[in-house]
Amino acid sequence: MPLSVRRLLQGAGVFLLQWLVFGRLRIYGAYPDVVLLFLAWYALKEGRRRASIAGFLLGAALDAVYGSWGVHMFVKTLVGFLLGFFALDERDPLLIQPQQALLGGLVVALLHNGLLVALLSLQTTATNDFLVYALWLGSALYTAAVGFLASLLLR
Repeated sequence: MPLSVRRLLQGAGVFLLQWLVFGRLRIYGAYPDVVLLFLAWYALKEGRRRASIAGFLLGAALDAVYGSWGVHMFVKTLVGFLLGFFALDERDPLLIQPQQALLGGLVVALLHNGLLVALLSLQTTATNDFLVYALWLGSALYTAAVGFLASLLLR
């Protein structure tokens, strides 16, 4: 099976896991974003162009499911593009330590969720503490913890 088809199937599987499992594992309204973790890994592995396309497609799928047209698509495309600047050469293996997964997941999730909260609050004109505490900070910590656990399990 070609590598691009394999990555497409992996992305579809991660999207289904997010939609069917991780999107329902809420703690006080915060939920982990495994699609963001996959996109970060993919961007480090493949580079800006492919990560931007993957972010666009994954964001469009999330927008279709959650009904927030354009918000996830824009933020995931931007995050994929920015993380693609740090892509490794093809010859270098991508070995992520658990501490790197925790800190990197936290930083990427804080950036992503901050943009997402800002755009969602502009779209819905909502101004409440839930957006900041649950969706921005809580989901970022939750995503970083899931990234840490995933790096331990995949090691």
